Amino acid sequence: MSQHQYIRFALSLSYDQYLKVYQGMAKNVSVVADDGRRVAFPAGRIQSFLTNQGINGYFEMELTLENKFVSIKKLS
Repeated sequence: MSQHQYIRFALSLSYDQYLKVYQGMAKNVSVVADDGRRVAFPAGRIQSFLTNQGINGYFEMELTLENKFVSIKKLS
């Protein structure tokens, strides 16, 4: 059975900041995880969390040991 790694981070993006994705000005989101690592991932991975206020909360990303994306969920 393969093991996965979990990366937790806080994210606060305004609606206008995320709009840059649709305008083609941004493709990735870069965050600093709780453990100090900088993590960049395609902005589309968090699109489902977009509200009129933007994307705000505490998230957990699941990756394989080879750093392949598995899932992301909002914790709070």
